[in-house]
Amino acid sequence: MVIELINLVAIIRMRFVNCLLFLLVVALSSCHLHRDVVAKQEREKAHYIHKHGEPNKYSTEEYIAMYKRIARHQMKKYGIPASIILAQGILESNNGNSDLARYAKNHFGIKCTNDWDGKSYYKDDDKPKECFRKYKAVKDSFRDHSEFLTRARYATLFNLSTDDYKGWALGLKKAGYATNPKYPQLLINLIEKYDLQRYD
Repeated sequence: MVIELINLVAIIRMRFVNCLLFLLVVALSSCHLHRDVVAKQEREKAHYIHKHGEPNKYSTEEYIAMYKRIARHQMKKYGIPASIILAQGILESNNGNSDLARYAKNHFGIKCTNDWDGKSYYKDDDKPKECFRKYKAVKDSFRDHSEFLTRARYATLFNLSTDDYKGWALGLKKAGYATNPKYPQLLINLIEKYDLQRYD
């Protein structure tokens, strides 16, 4: 009986050690894979700059001119104010000048989620080397942003009118879209400074 108990303890200990070793191998593999992806991303960025030069810097006015039609289309399709869409794009992408916007075509800072099966782009944010969604075209970023806002956590926003940009700005923060406590006011300031509500 004692020998059987000793053998059982030895088996359990061996399986526990094997599980720990397996988890360690998986973790190390994941780290190497992540590091390889980031290195590839940096090579692609360097290649782009070498081939095309530094991308153009856009002003806020140029950003609005380029994307107001897409924003209005998204408003008609999903019921999200075009002013909010444009203000978020301006703020999150720095007028389309951020690395995330330039190299991942992600204009809204949308991170990877469990259901995301597209390409990824890694950059420091709240934590180092966070995973962000990467798109083929900017219009895909606008569409995905609209679809992202149709999640349950943002449902109450759709009770608001499309001309209630202040309500939308406050509601986005309340629903957890951004961590910056000044986020609603930043959106409102952009909308009013550039008269974005005219597109609603």
